[in-house]
Amino acid sequence: MIAREWKAKFPHKHKEGFTKYLYETGIKDTSIVKGYLGSQIFTRDLEESVEITLITYWDCIDSIKAFSGENINIAKLYPEDDKYELNPDTFVLHYEVIENSWN
Repeated sequence: MIAREWKAKFPHKHKEGFTKYLYETGIKDTSIVKGYLGSQIFTRDLEESVEITLITYWDCIDSIKAFSGENINIAKLYPEDDKYELNPDTFVLHYEVIENSWN
C-alpha cells in the first residue's frame, strides 16, 4: 500500500468551507479511481492559519498515476483553490505503508 501526502495552509475563516470543497474535489476525484483505498484529512490550527493534510491510500504506483498523471510528485490543484486563499504545497510525498493497525 502507498500513502500519498499533501499539505496546504489557509486563513482560519475558510476552515469549514475549504474542508467541504476538498471533499467535492480531491476526495471525489480520487475515490473513483481504481486502486484508491481510502483517505484521511487532518487539520491543525496554527497562529495565523490552518494547516490541512490530506493522505490518500493506494494499492500501487500505477493507480496513483491514473489519478495524478505520469509525474506523481506534482500536486493536483483545482481552479477555485484561490477562493480559499490557499497556500498549497505544489508537491506530494509518497510512503510505503508497512503497518496499518486500527484498534
